Amino acid sequence: MDHYDSQQTNDYMQPEEDWDRDLLLDPAWEKQQRKTFTAWCNSHLRKAGTQIENIEEDFRDGLKLMLLLEVISGERLAKPERGKMRVHKISNVNKALDFIASKGVKLVSIGAEEIVDGNVKMTLGMIWTIILRFAIQDISVEETSAKEGLLLWCQRKTAPYKNVNIQNFHISWKDGLGFCALIHRHRPELIDYGKLRKDDPLTNLNTAFDVAEKYLDIPKMLDAEDIVGTARPDEKAIMTYVSSFYHAFSGAQKAETAANRICKVLAVNQENEQLMEDYEKLASDLLEWIRRTIPWLENRVPENTMHAMQQKLEDFRDYRRLHKPPKVQEKCQLEINFNTLQTKLRLSNRPAFMPSEGRMVSDINNAWGCLEQAEKGYEEWLLNEIRRLERLDHLAEKFRQKASIHEAWTDGKEVMLRQKDYETATLSEIKALLKKHEAFESDLAAHQDRVEQIAAIAQELNELDYYDSPSVNARCQKICDQWDNLGALTQKRREALERTEKLLETIDQLYLEYAKRAAPFNNWMEGAMEDLQDTFIVHTIEEIQGLTTAHEQFKATLPDADKERLAILGIHNEVSKIVQTYHVNMAGTNPYTTITPQEINGKWDHVRQLVPRRDQALTEEHTRQQHNERLRKQFGAQANVIGPWIQTKMEEIGRISIEMHGTLEDQLSHLRQYEKSIVNYKPKIDQLEGDHQLIQEALIFDNKHTNYTMEHIRVGWEQLLTTIARTINEVENQILTRDAKGISQEQMNEFRASFNHFDRDHSGTLGPEEFKACLISLGYDIGNDPQKKTGMMDTDDFRACLISMGYNMGEAEFARIMSIVDPNRLGVVTFQAFIDFMSRETADTDTADQVMASFKILAGDKNYITVDELRRELPPDQAEYCIARMAPYVGPDAVPGALDYMSFSTALYGESDL
Repeated sequence: MDHYDSQQTNDYMQPEEDWDRDLLLDPAWEKQQRKTFTAWCNSHLRKAGTQIENIEEDFRDGLKLMLLLEVISGERLAKPERGKMRVHKISNVNKALDFIASKGVKLVSIGAEEIVDGNVKMTLGMIWTIILRFAIQDISVEETSAKEGLLLWCQRKTAPYKNVNIQNFHISWKDGLGFCALIHRHRPELIDYGKLRKDDPLTNLNTAFDVAEKYLDIPKMLDAEDIVGTARPDEKAIMTYVSSFYHAFSGAQKAETAANRICKVLAVNQENEQLMEDYEKLASDLLEWIRRTIPWLENRVPENTMHAMQQKLEDFRDYRRLHKPPKVQEKCQLEINFNTLQTKLRLSNRPAFMPSEGRMVSDINNAWGCLEQAEKGYEEWLLNEIRRLERLDHLAEKFRQKASIHEAWTDGKEVMLRQKDYETATLSEIKALLKKHEAFESDLAAHQDRVEQIAAIAQELNELDYYDSPSVNARCQKICDQWDNLGALTQKRREALERTEKLLETIDQLYLEYAKRAAPFNNWMEGAMEDLQDTFIVHTIEEIQGLTTAHEQFKATLPDADKERLAILGIHNEVSKIVQTYHVNMAGTNPYTTITPQEINGKWDHVRQLVPRRDQALTEEHTRQQHNERLRKQFGAQANVIGPWIQTKMEEIGRISIEMHGTLEDQLSHLRQYEKSIVNYKPKIDQLEGDHQLIQEALIFDNKHTNYTMEHIRVGWEQLLTTIARTINEVENQILTRDAKGISQEQMNEFRASFNHFDRDHSGTLGPEEFKACLISLGYDIGNDPQKKTGMMDTDDFRACLISMGYNMGEAEFARIMSIVDPNRLGVVTFQAFIDFMSRETADTDTADQVMASFKILAGDKNYITVDELRRELPPDQAEYCIARMAPYVGPDAVPGALDYMSFSTALYGESDL
């Protein structure tokens, strides 16, 4: 402190002047001062990385004294002398004393020589002066200063504590409670003040000194024993020690208030800063997302494959559906956070928040607008690209297919064209090579169109910016270059072949003539051998005669064939003569044919051998076919008799069944005589079966002498046996019906006549309308149109028959009657069903009502019947039959075990289910 009250300082220092003059110092006080001042100096010197051990010795050279003053003042002193001589030491101490004096401190009787000489009293006095100036003088409490201010501060801080009464800086501190109270007042967590005792000063002092040294960075300046063992502790030592506590605690309250205010301000700032950070981060993330997304949306670089473009489209749809909506929410939240932050800053008198450059809301809106702009048309571009890639893939695949086909075709062609096989070839080989070359040239010309197509496709792929255009172009160029090379090689080879051809043409003409005549002759011989060895299959005598005629015609051609053979062999002999005469190098055989004279002779000999063999085979087959013809005629003669006989018997049986001559017994007798005559005809059937067996063994499949097959005969015979048996049974049933129902012969004849009249198709059945007409004929006048008799009525015939007999032919009634006569619902009425119905209608028969009336009598006029009643009135087997089939009675008058005889009675006559 540069400016202070000089008068006040002088007043305070006055007692010290008296003390200095007396040159007296209590040894106990000296010890306390030496220890206290040493500790105080070291608390500052350690900041400079040094310390003192002996206060009067370590300051003698002035170096550490100057360093101490620099540390506690924060100022730089004059440069010290580094010499070891006394004069250097005195100079350094004087520099220190001059600095102390420059701070307004009057040094009394303290000279540099005394300090250099190690005068303890002067050294301690100098240190006390430094302590007063730099540690105590600035203390001010309620306009008091220095010693009084320090004392007043101690009194106020210790006032709330019992047994503590600070009145001075000596005996008031002996019990140690004052030091402990100062610590506890400011740092209550460091000392448990309630456990301290006034009568234990050593513990109190040691506790205070140890805590201060450990937690308050106040070095231990005194020992508890020094204070307790002295009647009056040294005031300067106590003041020095207490001043360290003051400096440690004096700013605590101000610091607390300031800290609270700072905390409050900082809390607001921190909250605002957090909002700013959140805004910055959210804005940064959103802008970064927009920055990454816009290039993606603006990227119009197409992918190379359809799958990749479709994946792009799927990614874009995921972006619209999954990725963009959260970012829209983030953008909205960002604007909300920005407005909230600006409001809080304005309310707390803070300047408005200015986001980092490029992160303003407007910047985000601009960036968002750019995102929306980039998004426009992206999907349409993707779809267009997909369509383009489809076209490209199609063209590329077409290119690859055509190129592969062309490359496969050209594979080995250059090697073939470079061959010099014509140098050692015969003329026939040259001819063959020329023909082959001509064919190749035709093939080459035909492939010209494919090469042009390949080039056109490649050009289109380039125009459509196909991703693999370099490889397509390279492949196309390779094909075109190869094509040009093939053309050049083709022309060169043609010229070489034509030159060689002229040399061997003469010999080749003979080879060609030989081949032209040998080939058809060889084919003729091979065909002849094939025909002569061909296995023939014939079924008639005419067929074998045709083969024999053809064979005779073939034998007539053999002399001309032999002449052609000799002419062909003559050509070959002429070639041999030319080769021998002119020594022509004929490395190969005839290039036009592989047929040798040896083969021709061998095949000719074989043909001559096969001719007599063919003659023998045809003769044997002619004999076999004559035998087969006899078998056909034999079978046909018998079948043509048996077939009509069966048909005649069938018709006769039908006439007997519908004729009305005599009684039913007469008809039955007549039918049984027919049955006996039919059975007696069975041996002829068996004989025919034997002839058929011989035909099958001879593998004869057709017979022009008859239209009857054995299968027809078998079916007719079985139908004949079935018909006679069924007809006999029908007549027997009619007899039974007549006798059982009491129908007279006249009634039976009437029923039969009416039924036959309406049996138009002679089927033995009547339809419904025909049935109705039949009944009318029995009682009403109807027309006698000629009709066929079949022995049956269809449904319509039966209905007409019933009406004729006086029945009410409503639809319901007629349906009931049809269910009786046609239970299987076939739509026709047989004569037997017709007779059964007519006998039921004309005879006295039991009905369901009559049976119910009988059961009612047995039940004692009740609507139900019991098991006991049934077993009492009926035989055992019939009683059990009824019990098993009768349903329980469910009427209001029912009793346990009651049975319903009414439903049972109707079921007996088919009027309900049993």
